[in-house]
Amino acid sequence: MDTYKTIIDDMTTQFTEKHSRFIGYVSHTETDEEAVAFIDKIRSQHGDARHNCYAYLLKSEGRTRYSDDGEPHGTAGKPILDAINGFELKDVTVVVTRYFGGILLGTGGLVRAYQKAAKDTLDAAEKYLMVPGACFLVSCDYSNYQKLENLINEFSGSIENTVFEDNVKIFFSIAKSREEEFLATLKDRFFSALTAEKTGEKYTNQFIFYKIKVLFDFLYIYSLKG
Repeated sequence: MDTYKTIIDDMTTQFTEKHSRFIGYVSHTETDEEAVAFIDKIRSQHGDARHNCYAYLLKSEGRTRYSDDGEPHGTAGKPILDAINGFELKDVTVVVTRYFGGILLGTGGLVRAYQKAAKDTLDAAEKYLMVPGACFLVSCDYSNYQKLENLINEFSGSIENTVFEDNVKIFFSIAKSREEEFLATLKDRFFSALTAEKTGEKYTNQFIFYKIKVLFDFLYIYSLKG
């Protein structure tokens, strides 16, 4: 399992170029079926638009697809895909809808417009670093619930579900690179009163970690300029 970057929540942006309106959409998609369903959804919303161009890139086998949807060859789908690659993202689908404004943009103008629409939308979307994760279930009494939740957050864990019954069951995932450290801390913090049942492995998002990493990278580059 390799680390990769993606977006989780959908995002939309738009701008106008020479009276043509460009609307960018992005969504997290992990399969061809999910990507096609998202593309069809946008097409149905904008059935009166001249063009609904798209590109998607899936983590699985690096699969890519793109379409100019009636625009001149190479002026829409490929520039959108280039924008996705520029952000080094996977498992994303971008659709750019164009309402023609009556003025031809030319080949170069179309490339720039579609790439800008994709870049603006991807730039506005929150990025997540997806890392190999270990999934756990921990049961605790209500007096320890908040303390346990704080510990999971301390390790940038992702809480998938919480069940409140006679006790509290928390289903969550932790980055595999911190699995041993987390289990040792759990044992120490709760004096061995709690045990974590490992339920599987999956990718887990590290949004906070990624944002902090970007900030430190920026500060480092800025310090070199100074």
